[in-house]
Amino acid sequence: VQLQASGGGLVQAGGSLRLSCAGSGRTFSNYHMGWFRQAPGKEREFVAVVSKSGILPRYADSVKGRFTISRDNAKNTVYLQMNSLKVEDTAVYYCAAAPSYTVVGASYDYWGQGTLVTVSS
Repeated sequence: VQLQASGGGLVQAGGSLRLSCAGSGRTFSNYHMGWFRQAPGKEREFVAVVSKSGILPRYADSVKGRFTISRDNAKNTVYLQMNSLKVEDTAVYYCAAAPSYTVVGASYDYWGQGTLVTVSS
């Protein structure tokens, strides 16, 4: 499945952004969808995952209560609503698709190109 992430940008601390990731090709609803991020000089880290049906989200502790992952299988799209953004949320955000429900990046088969989120103080 091909993935195209969008929605990144520059926002002040405390603000909000919504990332989108559109899928095409293989059946989008056959995959669990995750968001990961990579900050400058740091390793890629898990942010959130949602099950194929969209009813089972899971979050990294660092974003729990601030970020919401959702999906619309009719539109082949997964979203990441990010509220109360912090400077430390600055990173390139990647969406990814996996056949299993997992937080392990290496288990994801398909990746989007990434979208940059910059949070200023």
